[in-house]
Amino acid sequence: MIATNGFKPDRTAAVVFGSQTGNALDYAEEAGRLLERLHFHTVVTSLDALEPLSLARFDFIIVVISTTGQGDLPANARSFWKKLLRRKLPPDYLARVNITSFGLGDSSYPKFNWAARKLHKRLIQLGAHEFLPRGEGDEQHEEGLDATWVPWLADLRQQILVKYPLETGLHPVPENVLLQPKCLLSLASSHTPKGTERVCNGNAFPIVNGLPIPEDAAPVQPLPPPVIVNASDRTAQHLLVQIKENRRLTPQSHWQDVRHLDLTCASVIKYDPGDVLTIYPQNSRNDVEHLLELMGWGRYADQHIQFESTSKMEEADFYPVPPAPSNKLHREPLTLRKVLVHYLDMRAIPRRSFFSTIAHFTNNEMHRERLLEFTDPQYIDELYDYTTRPRRSILEVLQEFDSVKIPWQWAANVIPKLRGRQFSIASGGSGKYTADGQTTFELLAAIVKYKTVLQRLREGVCTRYIAGLPIGSTLNVTLQKGGLNVQKAEATRPVIMVGPGTGVAPMRSLIWERYHWQQGVLAQHRSIADIPFDGSNGIAETVLFYGGRNQEADFFYRKEWDQLKDKMPLRIFAAFSRDQHAKIYVQDILKQQSRLVYNLLCTKSGIVYVCGSSGKMPRAVRAALVETFVNCGNMDDGAAEDYLQIMEKEGRYKQETW
Repeated sequence: MIATNGFKPDRTAAVVFGSQTGNALDYAEEAGRLLERLHFHTVVTSLDALEPLSLARFDFIIVVISTTGQGDLPANARSFWKKLLRRKLPPDYLARVNITSFGLGDSSYPKFNWAARKLHKRLIQLGAHEFLPRGEGDEQHEEGLDATWVPWLADLRQQILVKYPLETGLHPVPENVLLQPKCLLSLASSHTPKGTERVCNGNAFPIVNGLPIPEDAAPVQPLPPPVIVNASDRTAQHLLVQIKENRRLTPQSHWQDVRHLDLTCASVIKYDPGDVLTIYPQNSRNDVEHLLELMGWGRYADQHIQFESTSKMEEADFYPVPPAPSNKLHREPLTLRKVLVHYLDMRAIPRRSFFSTIAHFTNNEMHRERLLEFTDPQYIDELYDYTTRPRRSILEVLQEFDSVKIPWQWAANVIPKLRGRQFSIASGGSGKYTADGQTTFELLAAIVKYKTVLQRLREGVCTRYIAGLPIGSTLNVTLQKGGLNVQKAEATRPVIMVGPGTGVAPMRSLIWERYHWQQGVLAQHRSIADIPFDGSNGIAETVLFYGGRNQEADFFYRKEWDQLKDKMPLRIFAAFSRDQHAKIYVQDILKQQSRLVYNLLCTKSGIVYVCGSSGKMPRAVRAALVETFVNCGNMDDGAAEDYLQIMEKEGRYKQETW
């Protein structure tokens, strides 16, 4: 929590974020830097790290939040949201606070930016004044979230300068002036001598608190000492697992390598269909050596280092490290090499702020001008073409702009944090536990490896790491609740699952869970043909619509489905887009089975689960359901849409895509 101790600077601001994967944190930090340049005393923190009553101490609040699951708030914002709904909160307690918010959404979800909308609305209900209309980014936009974020942030800056004018003689900190970071890396074995140290292209940086700070770095005004809590610790279980199986499911001749992983944990852990396991990757040895060589950091690579504050702010955690590797690293001396292996994502696609920062670390004027062009909002299309379209990495940018020499002390401030990758768990039912009391987690992972429009090879950091893990490897992982919210009571209702590709993983978990729930009734009959599947006896139908490219190459778990169909009321309908001249997708076979779909959903009040790739697929599935309701239920388009929305409100239409 952030302590309130009565300290009231003239201009106070908080940028609070809710993030499931880390994107909202990136955007919140960018907003925080903007406020610092406008001379606000600024805190950037997760929503769960705040008590709602703490909001009233700030003059200005920016909320940056993503939406997860079925219009839910991210895990590190849910505790705050529950407290914000308390009736005892006075309706005017935010009367002196100005707010605005930005939602990070995906329009392929029915409840697009739902979290941002309801949180923004609740803050207004509590008396806050809308400083700027809410912004909404869309992952499905051709230029991604930045297409909305960049102009929204420019509008925010203009409005702040109008409504919070600076004192006479005080000007915004220019973009070409580097903000002082909250912390830097420093040598742990000895004290850095007083004076200056040449760490960047011959530039002498003054030493502040024993750390090198560029002369043009703007000082950050200290806030009252906040107490930051790691909110993610309350929403995820940290586990130690061992790899029992790492098997390729697709043929060697197939274009994609898809793995089935079997992980075991020594203790008994409860989880449900839809829950996710996060694996924390490591950078490759070659990439680390390449960066050390590019930056000239070799002499410091294996020296003991530490994170050290550059100001008097007494934060409990200046640099929140990924929870998995930190457990191991904090028991051993920290080195720059370990930071690069475990902490920093040198294969990330760089954001605008990256170019702005590294422009300070070059003496090549042509390079500096080019780097700063990428930070100009009017060149957002050019930035997209240079970074996102070809998936150009930070490492490649540093290789191309070879005059840039980042001080090793700044590594963690310039290169973004290496995040874990979430995988929906594919195991369920009795398959979750071994006979000797261990917990099993089975995952379905597509190894990311492809060529870009520039014919450059691209590999996913996490899946490349997974592909090389031998049997017996030990991993630190986190287990987190998913957004499907599966309940045992659903066993009495028919279920339609749409899970193409690796989207079948949570569907497999649910199928095995339903089989486990229904096993008692099934065991009382000689054949499933003797059992009525109307839900009255605790058993209802399970229907899976699966999609892939080729039946022989990527019909995952086909043998399992054939075996289960003889044991439970399970039907499988599969579409393979490349096995015939005319492409067939899951939405097409949904339409082909429209009578069955209508009967299970409308007549029998069934449930739909949609999992897999975001984008066109969820929209096409939704359109196919609407068409089914129109054709089979004598509804017009409006009534069909209304019925689908009713299903959503009742928790009978659930989507989890990525």
